[in-house]
Amino acid sequence: MSDKHFENKAFKEKDYTLKSLPRGAYEDCSFISCNFANSDLSEMNFVDCQFLNCDLSMAELANTTWRSAQFKDCKMLGLHFEHCNELLFSVAFESCRLDLSSFYQRPMKHTLFKNCSLQEVDFAEADLAGSTFENCNLSGAIFERSVLEKADFRTAWNFIIDPELNRVRKAKFASAGLAGLLSKYDIEVE
Repeated sequence: MSDKHFENKAFKEKDYTLKSLPRGAYEDCSFISCNFANSDLSEMNFVDCQFLNCDLSMAELANTTWRSAQFKDCKMLGLHFEHCNELLFSVAFESCRLDLSSFYQRPMKHTLFKNCSLQEVDFAEADLAGSTFENCNLSGAIFERSVLEKADFRTAWNFIIDPELNRVRKAKFASAGLAGLLSKYDIEVE
């Protein structure tokens, strides 16, 4: 049985926890208020797709392709993006809850995270060069051996980034975020 191809379709208020999303490739599709929680999205292709007000928490993402995928107002707890197809991986997140997710070793330059909760997210060894963390809560997020060059953290908060363990050349930080860069030295910044 061959995979299906869906193009320019809108999927609204579907519960894919009851019946799985058909296997295949989705191009220029919109998913609005859909529930993918604990669903298996493995081996699927999403190109130029939008996910609006969807729940993708704990979905399986083995070899899933995300190319120019946009997520807005989505609940995305515990997702393992490191299992996705690496080829042309490109995503953007706005007003999403990505707590407990993982981007371990994920190359994702110039990624936009806007108004997102990124608590306890694993960014270890990820390439986030040129990425923007606009108004994001990074409490407990892991940055170890991450490429953060030219990344913008000026409006992010609660992050702890060790400049000795991460590449931070030309990254942007507000003076209020200096404590997150110096926390390992146990000094007080006022």
